[in-house]
Amino acid sequence: MSAIPKIRMRDLHKRFGAKPVLDGVSAEIAAGESFVIIGGSGSGKSVTIKCILGLLHPDSGSIEIDGIETVGLHGRARDELMRKFGMLFQGGALFDSLRVWENVAFGLIQGRRMEAAKARERALETLAQVGLGADVGALWPAELSGGMQKRVALARAIAARPEIIFFDEPTTGLDPIMADVINDLIVKCVKELGATAVSITHDMHSARKIGDRMAMIYGGKLIWVGRTAEIDTTDNPYVQQFVHGRADGPIRMEVRG
Repeated sequence: MSAIPKIRMRDLHKRFGAKPVLDGVSAEIAAGESFVIIGGSGSGKSVTIKCILGLLHPDSGSIEIDGIETVGLHGRARDELMRKFGMLFQGGALFDSLRVWENVAFGLIQGRRMEAAKARERALETLAQVGLGADVGALWPAELSGGMQKRVALARAIAARPEIIFFDEPTTGLDPIMADVINDLIVKCVKELGATAVSITHDMHSARKIGDRMAMIYGGKLIWVGRTAEIDTTDNPYVQQFVHGRADGPIRMEVRG
């Protein structure tokens, strides 16, 4: 494990209007580690990764990548940082007007300025990594099942061989069997790349499958951080209620009549 964390967040705060969303989030993620943030809807999971990505700016706090402060980076320095990242979006977010291979190659052509023929070759190689044949590359996203679309989105996330990959609710909308296929592919692809993975999910089966460590966010804070194997033995009442899906407990869900 490197002495310098791949990602270090310190005392992140972010509010929208009067509502605090992040209230002192701190964590260190080692190079090559798969780190999963669990929590309910509106708990701050997405805001956390958007801050790491630079899509949102924290009101205060620090985010270091490889020991370099990234909050406030602009221009070429920000562009260089973004080259380290890959992202699997919750809904897949494929471009309907591009064929499958063009979707996978999009970042290579637009971001890396790779020539189209080479980018297509890389795209087809990456599709093979997620179990899709070259024939799929010629299809349109609308011709794919939900599971295939998710595989294509995963291929796009890893095509540029990123150092850090973000997974936003990677199994949402999939049946349990296909969700497990995607979980297995995430583990395989991250390991093959030697990448650091940061995932957010409320799916505990997925979290257990893909995470080396987990953290639970509640009330804008990481209220528990530990090895994945420890989550079922912790006596933290918030974690226990969430993991077992109990209505009764310290977490109160707002119900509107």
